[in-house]
Amino acid sequence: MIKRDHLDAQTRQLQDVVTNVEKHFGELCQIFAAYVRKTARLRDKADLLVNEVNVYASTETPNLKEGLKNFADEFAKLQDYRQAEVERLEAKVVEPLKAYGTIVKMKRDDLKATLTAKNREAKQLSQLERTRQRNPSDRHIIAESELQRATMDATRTTRHLEETIDNFEKQKIKDIKNIFSEFITIEMLFHGKALEVYTAAYQNIQKIDEDEDLEVFRNSLYPQDYSSRLDIVRANSKSPLQRSLSTKCVSGTGQVTTCRLRKDQQADDDDEDDEDLDVTEEENQF
Repeated sequence: MIKRDHLDAQTRQLQDVVTNVEKHFGELCQIFAAYVRKTARLRDKADLLVNEVNVYASTETPNLKEGLKNFADEFAKLQDYRQAEVERLEAKVVEPLKAYGTIVKMKRDDLKATLTAKNREAKQLSQLERTRQRNPSDRHIIAESELQRATMDATRTTRHLEETIDNFEKQKIKDIKNIFSEFITIEMLFHGKALEVYTAAYQNIQKIDEDEDLEVFRNSLYPQDYSSRLDIVRANSKSPLQRSLSTKCVSGTGQVTTCRLRKDQQADDDDEDDEDLDVTEEENQF
């Protein structure tokens, strides 16, 4: 009776373990599958972002264009890593959890076979007991082989049930460790690559020369007088010493020019006086 109660307790324990695994592994499988689907959708949205950045970059000034295109290239590379992440999660996490549906079914079949064997041996023991009660004087005549067989069946069934519980629990713990270890490793690999890619993308954005692109933009707005405006800006940006030297140069040039004008004007006046003298002498001759 004690053995039978012990067997009943083992059976209930195995039923509880299988039911618990079936419930929670099923939930984990659904949530991890949803996580993978969300990651795949994020990859798709990122691809759209890459396309839009490339389209926008083609309309911009040279430095900004180059920086955005380099960013888009790096971000596209990241989506390749994200695709690998999706595939690995599907293979290493979701599929093993999904396979537990089959494992649980097999354990339920084992449990069913164990219960059937247990009921059969209980029936045999009951029949033997009734036979003893009907034929107390023939107690020594009862076939001892049947009793031994029933006892052996009980022992074998108990041992099988114990092994089933032990193996199932061992496999469950091992699988949980493997599944979560794979999940963590896959995520670490992706985020490690993501850090490298984002670092390169950040550097490409920081390399954009704002002043040069602004000059190109202003030049496109003021193509004719932009050079003179740049000269004014550059002149204003010179040091006081540079401005003083520049002023002296301009002043000296002005003086030379004025002297030259005066000499030219004096020469013209002398020529006119010579002409007047020639005309006067001719009149006097007549």
